[in-house]
Amino acid sequence: MPHISKKGLSVPPSPIRKLVPYAEQAKRRGIKVYHLNIGQPDIQTPQLALDAVRNFNEKVLEYTHSAGLESYRRKLAEYYLRTGIDVSYDQIIVTDGGSEALQMAMTVCLDTRDEIITPEPYYANYNGFAAEAGITIKTVRSFIGNDFALPPVEKIEEAITPRTKTILICNPNNPTGYLYNITELKAIAGIARKHDLFLICDEVYREFCYDGAIHHSSMNLAGMEQNVVMVDSVSKRYSMCGVRLGCLVTRNQEVLDGVMRMAQARLSPPLFAQVAAEAAVDVPQSYFEDVNREYRQRRDCLVRKLNEIDGVYCPNPRGAFYVTVELPVDDADRFAQWLLEDFSHKGATVMVAPASGFYSRPEYGKKEARLAYVLKREDLEAAAECLAEGLKSYPGSVSLR
Repeated sequence: MPHISKKGLSVPPSPIRKLVPYAEQAKRRGIKVYHLNIGQPDIQTPQLALDAVRNFNEKVLEYTHSAGLESYRRKLAEYYLRTGIDVSYDQIIVTDGGSEALQMAMTVCLDTRDEIITPEPYYANYNGFAAEAGITIKTVRSFIGNDFALPPVEKIEEAITPRTKTILICNPNNPTGYLYNITELKAIAGIARKHDLFLICDEVYREFCYDGAIHHSSMNLAGMEQNVVMVDSVSKRYSMCGVRLGCLVTRNQEVLDGVMRMAQARLSPPLFAQVAAEAAVDVPQSYFEDVNREYRQRRDCLVRKLNEIDGVYCPNPRGAFYVTVELPVDDADRFAQWLLEDFSHKGATVMVAPASGFYSRPEYGKKEARLAYVLKREDLEAAAECLAEGLKSYPGSVSLR
């Protein structure tokens, strides 16, 4: 029997989705599952995006330009200018989700066996993209004790080797919700310039910053015009995860040319997704203000309820819609599975994403989990109650302090 490649074997399972079979079994037993494991918002997709698809009346569903519809890219450039980012439409390549943008960026900016440095914990699917590109992720650890702030610059420089080609950051961060300030971004930029590295910035949660915090885009870092590759997506911005549409933005023409060759090889991004996303660019600023207010209230609700649970520590994130929490358990993976297999409270349970998959070494996240506050507040309160009762009943509960 033939065997698959080492590369195929090296792609890890998603820590966000690996417990889905247990959740499905719980539902078949009649248990309600509160899904805090995945960033799937319940916010309604803008009506004008839905209407644009419904009213599409072309007679042929054609390929689009490999870089995406020019009309959409021009509107994206206008959107970026409104956020303070000055780029032209031909510096934007539309992709099949932010995931493809990340895959393309890694493939074009790094050779096989090259290294990319990122703070951890980090978005778990970076592992899969890196495996597909044949590159190595090296990490610099941040800690829940100081709310996952950027590690010291010296630690990042210590991780650099002759094979290092790129630094990767997610801002605001998934899975921690940490928002890098301008001082931290300038420090990262200084390292990239000093060592002639690319800086890939995943900025898909740009709209979700709280408490008056400001998102500073990597595209505006002085002297970094040829170093920065920005990754973006409409999934969370407009609550359109299912359209699978993102983009890659850079002023580096060599990177654009390389990504364009990859884009041509996959022909074109999906037509209907672009139709919906192009319409969504016209949503008024009030849409973002309303959504931001709702997420802030959800954050405040969940963080408060979690910190009321004995032994739990939850930082107060300033961006995205995730928290990474410390739990008084022997093993968060076992606890997450136990919640779905053996526990219910008032006919319900909660699904979380164990943090082990967001670290380079699983033991770093052994007592941590990522939760997404993407449900309405009454559901978040019920989920927190389930979690509290579960911790009381779980046979592996321990004292953290």
